[in-house]
Amino acid sequence: MQAIYITISVIIVVASVLLTLIVLVQNSKGGGLAANFAAGNTTFGVRQTADFLEKATWWLAGIVLVLCVVATFFTPKASKVASDSIENMIQQTAPAAGEPEFPANTVAAPEEETPAE
Repeated sequence: MQAIYITISVIIVVASVLLTLIVLVQNSKGGGLAANFAAGNTTFGVRQTADFLEKATWWLAGIVLVLCVVATFFTPKASKVASDSIENMIQQTAPAAGEPEFPANTVAAPEEETPAE
């Protein structure tokens, strides 16, 4: 189970990095990084590149979203032994019934000095 969780987590990180790069390359109102490639792009054309980048953005965002939900089902659970030992430590350190939770005077008051005669 833990191997599946790690694999899904790595895929989420890779998809997130790709999504970030694709968003940075897209042509925005300010020109973006895609403006540098628009002049020399004769293979796909400007419109096909914009369509591809938009579709890739939506697909990668969907993949990240779905994988995040799937990863929650494969999250490693705490072992029963660790859970029991934590409960035992809490019960051992808890105050007994009727005892104050904190001692009334935990810090000793400074003694008043009497003038030397």
